[in-house]
Amino acid sequence: MDETVADRVREVMSAASLQQAAFAEGVGLTPDKLSKSLSGRRRFTSLDLARIAELGQTTVDWLLTGREPQRPAFAARASSPFSDTDPDSGLALKELVHRFTTAYDVLDLMGRSRSLPALPRPKADLEQYVDQGEALALDALTALSARGVTSVAACETSDLAHALEEHFGIDVAQTDLPRGLDGAAWQTDHFRLVLLARTGVWTRQRFTLAHELGHILARDAQEMRTETHLAPGRQKDHTEIRANVFAANFLMPQAEIHAEVGTESAGSGVSDDAFRALVVRFKVSPSALAARLHQLGLVTPHDRNRLRGVTTEVCHLLAQRADLHENRVAAARARRLPLAPARGLYEGYLAGDTTLRPLAAYFGMDPNALHDALDPEQPAATVPVADAEKGDLIFQP
Repeated sequence: MDETVADRVREVMSAASLQQAAFAEGVGLTPDKLSKSLSGRRRFTSLDLARIAELGQTTVDWLLTGREPQRPAFAARASSPFSDTDPDSGLALKELVHRFTTAYDVLDLMGRSRSLPALPRPKADLEQYVDQGEALALDALTALSARGVTSVAACETSDLAHALEEHFGIDVAQTDLPRGLDGAAWQTDHFRLVLLARTGVWTRQRFTLAHELGHILARDAQEMRTETHLAPGRQKDHTEIRANVFAANFLMPQAEIHAEVGTESAGSGVSDDAFRALVVRFKVSPSALAARLHQLGLVTPHDRNRLRGVTTEVCHLLAQRADLHENRVAAARARRLPLAPARGLYEGYLAGDTTLRPLAAYFGMDPNALHDALDPEQPAATVPVADAEKGDLIFQP
C-alpha cells in the first residue's frame, strides 16, 4: 500500500513538474523525509497526505485508493447540435480544459496563483432574473469605468478580453472548440476562465464573451450547461435568460444608445443609415441591435423584423467601413491565450521551481522547441571579425 501511495505522490510531482526539494517545501516536509517516504523507509502521515492532496488539487482518497476525484464542471453553450454525451466532442472539450487546468494546478503548487479581484454580484433583493441581468450589467460597466474602461462599445473584442483579464481576473482564450460549441465558462476559487471558439462570425463571438461573463458574475458557471441554439428571448432556463439580458445591456447600454440616436427618436424610428452606423459603433449583429432598439422603444415591431434581415457585412460596406469588418473577422479567427498563466509559468521556470514542460503544454509546443525558441544557440563564427571588416559590406534585409 505504501508503494502504491508513493507512486501516486510521484504522479502529483510529475504532473506539476516541480523539483523534489520545492515539492517537499510546499507540503511541509524536509527533502530527507520526502525522500524516505517515497522510497518506503517512512510512511506518509495523514497530515502529509492531506497537504499533498491540497497542493495537488486532488483528494486523500485518490492518494490512498487511486479513485479519481471529480473535477469542477463548467458551463458551455452551442450554436448547433453539441452534447457533452457525444464521445468525440466531450473528449476533445475535456482535453482542452485539461490544458488550462493543468497550468492552474502547477501555478497553485508553486504558490504563484493570482489573487482574484472581487466581482460585482447579483442583487439579492431582485427576484426577477431579467432585473438581475440588467442590474449586474450596470454594476459591471460601472466597475470597468472606475478602472478606466469608459465604454465597452468603444473596445474591440480583443481589448475587451484584455480588460476582463486585468480588472476582473477572468482569463479569456480564443481557440478551436468542438464543432457547434461557441464558448464555455468555468469558475472556481482559484481561477476564472472563458473559452471562445475561433470563428468568422465575430459578432457572435463578442456576444458569447459577454454572455459567459454574465454567467461568471452571476456565479452560475460551475455546472455543465449546453444549448443547441442561442436564441435570446426564447430560453426557458432562467440563468440563460439572465446571461442574455446581461450581454445585451453590457454591450449596448441604454445610456449610450440614447446618446447616439437621441431620446426624441422614440416613436419616429431610426433611419437605415443610423442603424448601420450603430451596428458598426456597438460591434453587434443587426439582429441583436434591432431587438435592443425595439426593447428600448426606438423602433416598431415591423422595423425590428425588417432590420433583422440585414447582415453585419452589408452594414459595414454601406457605412464605408469594410476595412473594420475584415479586421474584426481576422481577429475573431486568431488564436489567443491568456497571458497571466503563461507569465506565471515562465517566472516559475526562471526561478527554478519548475521545468519548461508546463509552459510548453500550455502553448501546445514541444518542450525542446520552446527551449530553443527562448534560448537559441548562437551560430558559430566562420569568418574572423578582422577579416570581415576588411571585406565588402553586404546588405542583408
